[in-house]
Amino acid sequence: MTTVAAYAAPSPKAPLERTTIERRAVGAHDVLIDIRFTGICHSDIHQVQEGWGEGIFPMVPGHEIAGVVSEVGPAVTRFTVGDRVGVGCMVDSCRVCENCKAGLQQYCVRRPTWTYNAVGKDGEPTYGGYAQRIVVDENYVLRIPDGLPLDVAAPLLCAGITTYSPLKHWNVGPGKKVAVVGFGGLGHMGVRIAHALGAEVTVLSQSLRKKDDGLRLGADHYFATGDPATFDTLRGTFDMVLNTVSAPLDFGAFLGLLRTDGAMVNLGLPDEPVQIPLSAVLGDRRSLTSSGIGGIPETQEMLDFCAEHGLGAVIEVIRADQINEAYERVVRSDVRYRFVIDIATI
Repeated sequence: MTTVAAYAAPSPKAPLERTTIERRAVGAHDVLIDIRFTGICHSDIHQVQEGWGEGIFPMVPGHEIAGVVSEVGPAVTRFTVGDRVGVGCMVDSCRVCENCKAGLQQYCVRRPTWTYNAVGKDGEPTYGGYAQRIVVDENYVLRIPDGLPLDVAAPLLCAGITTYSPLKHWNVGPGKKVAVVGFGGLGHMGVRIAHALGAEVTVLSQSLRKKDDGLRLGADHYFATGDPATFDTLRGTFDMVLNTVSAPLDFGAFLGLLRTDGAMVNLGLPDEPVQIPLSAVLGDRRSLTSSGIGGIPETQEMLDFCAEHGLGAVIEVIRADQINEAYERVVRSDVRYRFVIDIATI
């Protein structure tokens, strides 16, 4: 076991504080990673606040992890000391179900082992990337291409793959019209990736406050959902509406923006139940669906794609002692567009 410094929430809704945690010894197939940067995902806040159910405390969040390999187990074949690597939302899965064998570990029938707020196969709680080091099985570690700086690569391990996966699955590309709902941590990556794939991209945000940024990062159009005329103007326009927000929406209005056979794909998970008007999908063969993160092969594909197209996240780097302030700012949507913790400051 190795003792490392970390930031943890000691109890539900409590501020995060500096502490120490134990990492397991490096096993035969394990990689020890010196973490350099970890992104702050809104889901970190949901879980610390138990918005999605009971959590495991103390909780060390963080599933957008970028760092450097400092030790490998004797049976490791994919990585060597000094490699630039990342870890996303999961650190294991059953490996034997149909989905795992197909490279869709995020949909493991027995559920993946999440990077934090979960229990590993050893029966111990998992702790995430708000820490100096992490030990992960090599099969759940990603290689970060040299073209991506580690700080801007970290958010790709969640925000990048969460938007890349549905865009690829629904064959977004030239000739397709995509609306991205919300222009935050996920939304700005959705815009960048959809644009790089060749789609015509529209941002649907509450206001026009971030319009200049949206157009600069690849959007062709930018509309305010706070203006009722937007939904009349854009009715029946899009092949996909990619919803990146975790707040309740008027789903009827957004579904009305789809063409026949269009899909509204939900990525956010509100804390409270939502109502879905079936009349908004009946008659036009529209789909209301969802998408998780991505499997290990697709996540590596995404990292390589982003490196090829120069698509790092737009970030604000913070010190570890600014985490609680950053959480408050995320809730206020006061970040452009992802906070990333400099782990050297823990």
